[in-house]
Amino acid sequence: MKSQLKVSLINFTPQPEKTIAAAAKLCYSRVGVEEIDRNLTPENVEKFLKILMDMGHESPIEHVSFTFGVEGVSRAMSHQLVRHRVGCSYSQQSQRYVKLEQFDYIIPPSIEAIPEARQRFIQAMEQAQVEYDFLVELLLDRHTKALLKNGMKEEQARRAAEKMSIEDARYIFPNACETKVVFTMNARALYHFFHQRCCERAQWEIRQLATEMLKRVRQISPVLFAKAGPPCLKGACPEKQMTCGSGEEVRKKFQNL
Repeated sequence: MKSQLKVSLINFTPQPEKTIAAAAKLCYSRVGVEEIDRNLTPENVEKFLKILMDMGHESPIEHVSFTFGVEGVSRAMSHQLVRHRVGCSYSQQSQRYVKLEQFDYIIPPSIEAIPEARQRFIQAMEQAQVEYDFLVELLLDRHTKALLKNGMKEEQARRAAEKMSIEDARYIFPNACETKVVFTMNARALYHFFHQRCCERAQWEIRQLATEMLKRVRQISPVLFAKAGPPCLKGACPEKQMTCGSGEEVRKKFQNL
């Protein structure tokens, strides 16, 4: 069945902006570690963080991280997501160990908008489920018999055979198949992720994910992520002739996010 995007910020470094300010302060101060958070009032933290970001001194923001739980995204999108490796860690629901008795899927908006295309798409998804179920049962029977023949007890053979069956039957699932991911990014990695994926030229699904993620981290660290987003927030579009041509609208969107 059709699935919807769900983004949760499930954990983050406590007092992220104060942590960054304290780490950065050490770079420019003679005080010891035990004193770096002295006089770091909310006002001073905000002032110091703005100066830090304007300077482009980004290494201190690696000291804080944010962990997201995401559902309702496609395997096509997750393959793009995990390409972001530096400062990032991922845990994804495994089709190898989880039997998908009724898999969810993502319908692209362009297909959703055309009734005939939507109908054909859903039919293809439903047929994929039918074929997956058929393959699982076929493989399960063969693997179970083979394991029993080799002397394995029936219950153990059944469990092992099911794992072997879904491991290969999953190959029939499409890129549209829904997946779930928990991932952690430090703030510097997030800045790069937003820079790349909030852009209008990014693929629609990962752009939607990135925008929802940015909304959530801005609620926690409004100063730190005030200027995070696509590159056109800071000036002319670097895509030049490949630009989306909607820079003004994009800037308004992220200013009011």
